[in-house]
Amino acid sequence: MSGALDIFRSLGDPTRLRIVHLLRAMELAVGEVAQVVDQSQPRVSRHIRILVESGLVERRKEGNWVFLRLGQAASLQPFITLFDQLQPSAAEAAWQSADLARLAAVRAERARAAEAYFAEHAEEWDAIRSLHVAEADVEAAMRAMLDGQAIGHLLDIGTGTGRMIELFGPAADQVTALDRSPDMLRLARAKLPEDAGDKYALLLGDFAALPIDPASVDTVLLHQVLHYAQAPEHVIAQAAQVLRPGGRVLIVDFAAHEREELRTRDQHARLGFSDMQIEGWFAQAGLELERVDMLPGQELTVQLWLGRQRGADILPIEERISA
Repeated sequence: MSGALDIFRSLGDPTRLRIVHLLRAMELAVGEVAQVVDQSQPRVSRHIRILVESGLVERRKEGNWVFLRLGQAASLQPFITLFDQLQPSAAEAAWQSADLARLAAVRAERARAAEAYFAEHAEEWDAIRSLHVAEADVEAAMRAMLDGQAIGHLLDIGTGTGRMIELFGPAADQVTALDRSPDMLRLARAKLPEDAGDKYALLLGDFAALPIDPASVDTVLLHQVLHYAQAPEHVIAQAAQVLRPGGRVLIVDFAAHEREELRTRDQHARLGFSDMQIEGWFAQAGLELERVDMLPGQELTVQLWLGRQRGADILPIEERISA
């Protein structure tokens, strides 16, 4: 972390001020920043390097893309607060307004790309969806299972298209979404709210080696992800490791089935799971199986398993808020 002088020097340029202002609104790729500020990417990259060296901005590589967000160090908060409290001049207000308009165009392009991807793969996904219960029913069951306790810091493992962060993000204090596919993370970003700010962090990573600090997460979601794991017990152990005391893991996946084509055609490593398997893996990871829900479909049954750290004494959400 640099000192105050380096931070103020890094802000002593209109373009770098514009970049910080944009990253207050949402996480952006380097190319997207260049598009919004209407400058060449090499020039923008030089400005970003100065902001990164000061600690004001963090960069993260996803495949061939590099994404940027504001620095997360606690020592930066006074500078961010000052940045927000300063009243812009007329000229600054004008470029801020123009930049936010171009940023809206970037968001629209993300949404367009997402729609095109869904259209291209609709038949594949519809073939699987037709075998089980409607997604609306699954989502309602997930809400019911998580009801009664604050979401807190949400970790969505294998976020895919970002539906889970769209569904549970508004109620969470902080959201971390993880996927090993850069393409999927770009789709997920199209689901982020316009006022996302730095509440949402989308990370490139694998569920077998979570890039998350231990004991930093309150709620972990594994929605239709575990059947891709060669070693599901290891994934569950990883999820348990990042939980804070009293944290919860919600797994949504298929009950055991014999649809072998899902293994050969859709790369499912496991053909669903039994309650006994999940309960055993939870126990190995120090979790108690707290609740199970079953949603029978046409040919596949969707199962929900909620686990919690052993011995956790958690107050109802009403009492936690009043406390």
